[in-house]
Amino acid sequence: METMNKTAGQPGKLRRPLLVTLAIVMLGSLLAACSGAGEGSGAETRVLRVGTLYGSPQDEVWFRQQYTDAYELINDNIEIEIVSAIDYNEQRFMTPEEQKKQPDVYEELKKMLTGNNPVDVMVVDYNYLRRMVQDNLLQQLDPLIQKDKFDLSDYVPTVIEGIKAVGDNNLYALTPTFSSSALFYNKKLFADAGVPVPTDGMFWPQVFDLAGRVAKGEGKDLKYGISINRWGGDGFYDLQTYTGPLQLRMFDEAGEKMLVNTPQWEKVWTDIANLYKNKVAPNMNEIQTDMPAPEPGQPYNPYQGDLFMSGRVAMMVAEFGYITELAQAKEAEGKLEGFTAVDWDVVTVPQFEEAPGVGAMIGLNSLMGINSKAPNPDDAWEFVKFMNSKEWAKLKSRSMWEMTARKEFLKPKDGQTFNIDAFTKLKPIPPQSANLEKLYREKPNIWQVQNIGQPLFQEVMKGTKTVKEALAQWETQGNAMLQQIKTNPDGPLNPIEGGVGADIYSK
Repeated sequence: METMNKTAGQPGKLRRPLLVTLAIVMLGSLLAACSGAGEGSGAETRVLRVGTLYGSPQDEVWFRQQYTDAYELINDNIEIEIVSAIDYNEQRFMTPEEQKKQPDVYEELKKMLTGNNPVDVMVVDYNYLRRMVQDNLLQQLDPLIQKDKFDLSDYVPTVIEGIKAVGDNNLYALTPTFSSSALFYNKKLFADAGVPVPTDGMFWPQVFDLAGRVAKGEGKDLKYGISINRWGGDGFYDLQTYTGPLQLRMFDEAGEKMLVNTPQWEKVWTDIANLYKNKVAPNMNEIQTDMPAPEPGQPYNPYQGDLFMSGRVAMMVAEFGYITELAQAKEAEGKLEGFTAVDWDVVTVPQFEEAPGVGAMIGLNSLMGINSKAPNPDDAWEFVKFMNSKEWAKLKSRSMWEMTARKEFLKPKDGQTFNIDAFTKLKPIPPQSANLEKLYREKPNIWQVQNIGQPLFQEVMKGTKTVKEALAQWETQGNAMLQQIKTNPDGPLNPIEGGVGADIYSK
């Protein structure tokens, strides 16, 4: 199932002060050696222009802390200028009509690389990398890596493989960090059920089988087998995470014909619906009624709404940063009456046989490439080397939310022991088609086609429709909506005749 707004970053999780880091960098002679520092004294100052997809003057401070301040501090002959393809501030003051006509992000990106004053380095999202390589916008890094004997031997293999996969088996960018997810599991619930724990490299049918065997009990004592996301839900939006590696499409690239009435869609809908119908996965609408009210005089338990931490879900797909929250929960033992921290570990997110080696929720969002027309290619390469050096990786490894791309520094913190390699074994989902990205931009109402499926999926779970019937209705109603959008891409949509989904409008 397609997901939208992938190019937007997630700065909320990453905005952590780097003052301590910068101080260490200033004192680090090794960092100076790897970046060519010391050349600046008395030398003429040179400008290195670094491009980003999105930004604003207000965001620049955060970006500099994350990427450039340390480099400038130890290279006093380099002045870094930050340039953004899309300025958030300009979008804030658009009229509603102007907002409907979103700029072509890729075209704005190309202007930064090919215009009169091109950037030297581009920090880009994975979704655009293949297209940039095909359009010869980036310099191939392999010759530079070989020439300088830049050591990449300890890079996380799937990070390198993921980058090469969109570059014809060559490197056109490097990233100092990546995001990843794993399947967390509760050791005690498996032991209590007499069921073997999951292992790395499992496929979804195997994991669903384990989940069904470990799910036990009734009412408030019910132990669920699996949750495909941390936040619960109604099953429909689990499909986005679950089917991501399959890259199923709702409609064709022209946005004129629905593609959901197929055996593959029928299978994935059946898989997820059965988890909920058989109470193997938690329905949060039902869970809310089971939440106990806080006892008078007792401190609030911040973990009671987390079904994994409260011991009610045996397995859960979650991101790397969840480990930090589990560590905090461990510290809460003894402070919260009746609360016991979960004894947990992780394995790789389950795979599909149709897409082996590909995992959901893996991101390469800080890729750095050199403009093929960079005015200062040598300075650009020194900057990319610095940001991907072992010394910088060591500093970035202190992050509680993102992972360094060098395995040497990927280690559990604070005495923890868990299978950290589970986060490094699967490749990211390949980028979506450039045509689909263009379609969402040119037809801003088209996302509403997805909304038709949600109430239909609920009817499947209630037993009032079969999966085949629901998908056939989604196809019919979706085709009708696509025709409306084709006729009037920006305008309001009329109610869809035929029942479920008829209340969807453009506002």
